Amino acid sequence: MMSAELEKHMASVQDQMSKAVEHLQHELLKVRTGKANPAMVHELRVNYYGNPTPLNQVANVGLSDSRTITIQPWEKSMLAPIEQAVFAANLGLTPMNDGEMIRINVPPLTEERRKDLVKQAKHMGEEARVAVRNIRHKYLDVIKKAVKDGTPEDEGKKKEAQLLELVNQHVEKVDKLIKSKEDEIMKV
Repeated sequence: MMSAELEKHMASVQDQMSKAVEHLQHELLKVRTGKANPAMVHELRVNYYGNPTPLNQVANVGLSDSRTITIQPWEKSMLAPIEQAVFAANLGLTPMNDGEMIRINVPPLTEERRKDLVKQAKHMGEEARVAVRNIRHKYLDVIKKAVKDGTPEDEGKKKEAQLLELVNQHVEKVDKLIKSKEDEIMKV
């Protein structure tokens, strides 16, 4: 009976660790690389008749080339609020309103800015690793308690080995994501 309980916990642990890695992927999309990416403005909230509304619900966001994000509002009256939202987001990008759509040119990054962005990405990676380790720590307590409550010790050791394997897999995924983002940022 106890081993079924541990299996259920193990599935939950795997799910939580995967979510930590997914969260990192999502956060890394927001880090500029010198190339335009619609994800850079995805989180923007626009004042739509007094309600903060996600940008993608009031406009089409796309790319016209590798350095230009285009935002085509569904209503012309939304041009100014979208422009204000881009300024307010403090992305270091300047929106250009031509009366029809908003274009945002993404300037090439300076060497210093690239290094700052790599540091930022590495910090995000470290946060993800810490999250994975915290999940491991909680589950280790569950295993120890189960062994104390009568689960065979060798089964506890097996679960600890499985847990270590899971942690290693997820930390490796985090490392690959960070390395890939670093290469993307540093590529001129």
